[in-house]
Amino acid sequence: MKALFIGHTYIDVTMLTDVIPTGDAKDVAKDYAVSFGGNAVTAGFACAKLGHEVELICSLADDWLGHMFRDMAKRYQIGLHPRAVKRSSLSFIMPHNGKRAILRARDADYLEPAAQLDLSNCKALHLDGHMEETALDYAKLCRAQGILTSLDGGGLRGNTHELLQFIDIAVVAERLCEQMNLSDEAMLAYLKSRGCKIGAVTQGERGMLWYDEAGTISRLPALSVPANLIIDTSGAGDVFHGAYLAASLSNPSGRWSEHFQFARAASAHKIQHLGNEAGLPSQADIKTILALYAHH
Repeated sequence: MKALFIGHTYIDVTMLTDVIPTGDAKDVAKDYAVSFGGNAVTAGFACAKLGHEVELICSLADDWLGHMFRDMAKRYQIGLHPRAVKRSSLSFIMPHNGKRAILRARDADYLEPAAQLDLSNCKALHLDGHMEETALDYAKLCRAQGILTSLDGGGLRGNTHELLQFIDIAVVAERLCEQMNLSDEAMLAYLKSRGCKIGAVTQGERGMLWYDEAGTISRLPALSVPANLIIDTSGAGDVFHGAYLAASLSNPSGRWSEHFQFARAASAHKIQHLGNEAGLPSQADIKTILALYAHH
């Protein structure tokens, strides 16, 4: 196991449509995709597609959607450590004009504790805040063993404040800033105060505000993908997380500015494809994006 990801599993059904019917109305979508979903789960798949050995602690039900997810993980040679739930979780995603509406159905009533894994071959841990106690336990274990820890801070959870003291790379969403009533700059100061070596606030099409190893704050602008090529922005952040971890695993001594530039290219690839699986970039895809947008 080179990288361990912990999160909640979804099956995503993404529908490309201009109309969302109500009442008795019917309509036909222009296109659709069915894929794995969930923040850390999607990040794990992205890291695996980029050539790394990935294991995943995630929710899994013994139902048809659960069987589909097992098949997906097997295809990417991801080692699964399932935590049983009764029913699979489902997301309906409707991308439109660079935004995306999401309707979820979730079962987070775990029927068993999470697996306790041997971390002797682990080089990185990525969390999305789900399975709060498990996330905290593994963050503590990894910190004690000198294993890189990363957090997708998409929103405020019960133990976010405590968890952050065991996180090396904290990349959070503007939603967390809003929930904590902090400006983006104040959020970076907060992440520094919690001891995060690298901290960032993602800002969608405006890019990312972050501080580096020296604590220097700068902006990483988003790549200027033409609007007519943007199909589905859902999952772009998750692919970003998986890609910066992949870059870090490939070059542990590299600078985080380089890891984030690699991840930015991965996100730019994702938004041009419908659904998470179709949007996972290969190393070659990222080279293509970097060449196309070399002036950034």
